[in-house]
Formats: sequence, structure tokens, C-alpha cells
Amino acid sequence: MSGHSKWNNIKRKKEKTDAAKAKVFTKMGREIAVIVKQGGPNPQENSRLKDAIAKAKAANVPNDNIERIIKKAAGESGGAEYEELIYEGYGPNGVAVVVETLTDNRNRTAGDVRHYFDKCGGNLGQSGSVMFMFDRKGIIEIEAEGHDEDEVMEAALDAGAEDFNFDGDVFEISTAPNDLGSVRDALEEKGYSFLSAEVQYVPQTTTVIEDAELQAKMEKLIDMLEENDDVQNIWHNWEMPEE
Repeated sequence: MSGHSKWNNIKRKKEKTDAAKAKVFTKMGREIAVIVKQGGPNPQENSRLKDAIAKAKAANVPNDNIERIIKKAAGESGGAEYEELIYEGYGPNGVAVVVETLTDNRNRTAGDVRHYFDKCGGNLGQSGSVMFMFDRKGIIEIEAEGHDEDEVMEAALDAGAEDFNFDGDVFEISTAPNDLGSVRDALEEKGYSFLSAEVQYVPQTTTVIEDAELQAKMEKLIDMLEENDDVQNIWHNWEMPEE
């Protein structure tokens, strides 16, 4: 079946350092807390919370941390109010970039994001300036080792998946955004565990950067965005070179 094999080549390599892990935990904690305040602490009644918990577990956030965040958010009143904002722009060589944020100060976040784009030779665009280049999809990844490809594909399609791809190491299952939770739950009931399971912006086409200096600037843009506590996710259509 057709898949998104290039998507595996353009996703950001996950850092292994303790500092990077701590930042991931912090960002996921903020996301879960916001979702709890918006829809309540019961994941059976709050589908977004259920998805966020699954995403956190796939990123190896300990269960104790997740439970503590939910309890704290459910019991809090007042405090910082976060809003979800999406920024769109072009990086070096016209790479399309989508930045998802959670912020309690939109002026600060907008200023930071604009500064990063300007500093790296890109430019922040208006809403809709690059979003049309991406499809919003639920993406589930399962490590291939120990699994039969035909069995996983059959289970995924029976669960309601739209597409299935295998790159040799990872089974990638795509769903409609609203079907992510039900497909994930059905596969989980069959004993599968996941490398990741989340709604993503998948690029329709990719952009190659041949110039080494521009490659370095694009790397720097991603790094600067990832370091910002307000930035939750970064999606782009850069076909990153194999390391």
C-alpha cells in the first residue's frame, strides 16, 4: 500500500540526553494539564486526554508523572492560562514549517518564533501560508522486530486504518485524525505497543536542501524552536540528509 516512507527521513531524530528527555516531559506535562482543564481528568470522557496520555507513554513519561500532572491540573483553580497557537512560515530554501505552541503570553511566543525564523534565513508567514502543504493524519508507529508484516497490516486495516507502510524497521499506520484513538485502542487490545501514536502534520511533498550552509541554518531553526518551552511540536517538509 502507498505510505509515507519519506516521512521517516524528514522527522527530527529524537535526542537521547537527559536534558532533552526532561524538556519533553515538561512539554507533555503542560499539554496534559491544559487538556485536563479544558475537558476534565477522566480519559474515558475526554478523548484528547486519552490521546495525550498514550503519546506521553510512548515517549516514556513515567505513569506516576502522568497521574500526578492530571491530579494537580484537576485540583487547580486560577494560575496560568495557556492557549494553543499555530505559527506557519518558511525556513531556508523555502522549507515549509508548522509550529504548534502552548503559551500564556502570545506576544512573547510570537516574538520568539519570529526571531528564530529571521535569524536562520527564513520568515514567519500568515495563517494558511504553508498549512495547505500538509495533511493532518493520525500516525501510529510500531517496531517491526518480532511482528509479521501481513498480520500487523490486517490488524490495522480491520481497526479502521487508512494506510499502512513498512520501511524495514518500523510499521507506520495512518488514520483519519478522529480515528487515531479507536485504531490505537484496537491494536493495543491485540497486544501491540507503540513507538509513537499521535496526530501529525504530514507533508504532501518534500524539499531538499543541497547547500551545507543552508542545511546548518535549517538545523539551527529546528533546534531553537525545540529549546523554547512554549513550542510543543514542529512539523516541516525538509527531506533531511541521512546521517
